Amino acid sequence: MLSRPDLSGLNSRAENVVRGVSRRFTSGLHSERVAAQLGVWLGAAFTVAFATGLMSHFTQHPPAWLLWPSRPVNLYRVTQGLHVIGGLATIPLLLAKLWTVYPKLFQWPPFRSASHAVERVLVLVLVGGSLFQLVTGLLNISYAYLWPFSFTAAHYWTAYLVYGALVIHVVNEWAKVRARLWTRERVEPDAPGRRRFLATVAAASGVTVLVTVGETYAPLAPLAVLAPRAPHIGPQGIPVNRSAAAARVTEVIGDPAYRLTVTGAVRAELSLTYADLVRLPQHTVRLPISCVEGWSAEADWTGVRLRDLLARAGVAPDAVVMVESLERGGAYRSSQVRSPHWSDPLTLLALRLGGAPLAPDHGYPLRLIAPNRPGVLQTKWVTKVVVS
Repeated sequence: MLSRPDLSGLNSRAENVVRGVSRRFTSGLHSERVAAQLGVWLGAAFTVAFATGLMSHFTQHPPAWLLWPSRPVNLYRVTQGLHVIGGLATIPLLLAKLWTVYPKLFQWPPFRSASHAVERVLVLVLVGGSLFQLVTGLLNISYAYLWPFSFTAAHYWTAYLVYGALVIHVVNEWAKVRARLWTRERVEPDAPGRRRFLATVAAASGVTVLVTVGETYAPLAPLAVLAPRAPHIGPQGIPVNRSAAAARVTEVIGDPAYRLTVTGAVRAELSLTYADLVRLPQHTVRLPISCVEGWSAEADWTGVRLRDLLARAGVAPDAVVMVESLERGGAYRSSQVRSPHWSDPLTLLALRLGGAPLAPDHGYPLRLIAPNRPGVLQTKWVTKVVVS
């Protein structure tokens, strides 16, 4: 009969290794009190990121029941700027939190019970998902797509995993957090060091905000040295994400046969040349382009009110409009415009930017510009409006 191997020596050596490693983490900064304080900050930051991320997703991919409003004009600009810049500020918090709780990775035994095993798996999901969100988000705003999957889909679904794991973790740890933060200990020999550490982490997050927020808040633009996009650099002083060359429309946008057509569920179809559009009543509005990567830039746009065109075509007040581009492909070659936006007098089919005709990269001959919408839905090189 085979004898059972004696593992006691192996277990003893493993425990000695763990004890030896654990002695390296004698700093009071690896305390549960520091971890609790950082956890509260991270919980608040993740809640803001989750809420603003959902707003961005549902704005870009609106469900049938959601009528996203056209006012306040700068709502999307603020929420998406908060999402991206707040996400960047979360990086120092997460790194500090991981450093504080790092010794717990060497706990022995790794699982004390089935419930403890579940708890550790949830922590793994929380840590791994958080790192995935922040790293891929950082690469996304830097336009570095180093993966074969859809960033939008992966970022969206991982957010649910991370936030769900966070909620469970908070419920599980709340009694401990409350005891550490709201119960005064008589002796805190590490208090000065703890305060300096937390102040350093807060300062790192603050500096991160300071050197990036200028990409959406113009008065601080000179300080935006780490922002991936300067809001004043680009054709006609406004950045672009997708150029006419990248969209492969450079040869068709100057075609003399260009027409804007309004078709679908209308009483009278329209077919307008560029000259026809110029002769229509022109209106100038000041609206921002607010990109999903967090940057935004405000400008003066001049063109034809979309609601005036639709009124000429005899469109029902609750109609849904699809604005289509000369671009042949791409996820955003068309965008849906629902009644809160197309009926708003600020929504234009713009012909001019800053008093000059649109540059090709800004959508010449015609582009959509509307309040409180992501930049990817401000369709460029417009050629057709389909009403349903």
